[in-house]
Amino acid sequence: QVQLEESGGGLVQTGGSLGLSCAASGRPRMRYAMGWFRQAPGKEREFVASITWAGGRPTYADSVRGRFTISRDNNKNTLTLEMRSLEPEDTAVYYCGTQARPRDPFDSWGQGTQVTVSS
Repeated sequence: QVQLEESGGGLVQTGGSLGLSCAASGRPRMRYAMGWFRQAPGKEREFVASITWAGGRPTYADSVRGRFTISRDNNKNTLTLEMRSLEPEDTAVYYCGTQARPRDPFDSWGQGTQVTVSS
């Protein structure tokens, strides 16, 4: 079982930058990958980015590619998401999750952290 806790959300103006962090406890590196998802009011949770524990291979949603950078620290069992050139459309609750095996759904969600981008 993996427990996740996100932090780092807040309020930022359009064009600004923000960093999110996710601390993983339990046995996170027994999982294949970790990722970030987000959910805006009235919308379904959507994929943002993911990264494999072993090779550090990142994958991004088209909407954030080139603006967001996902990384992981294997020693500290942490996942980060550096966000720049933020837009109001990025406003959402951001969650981190884990993936047991390739093509498995992500699960073990944290409580989420709010990101608000003002126009």
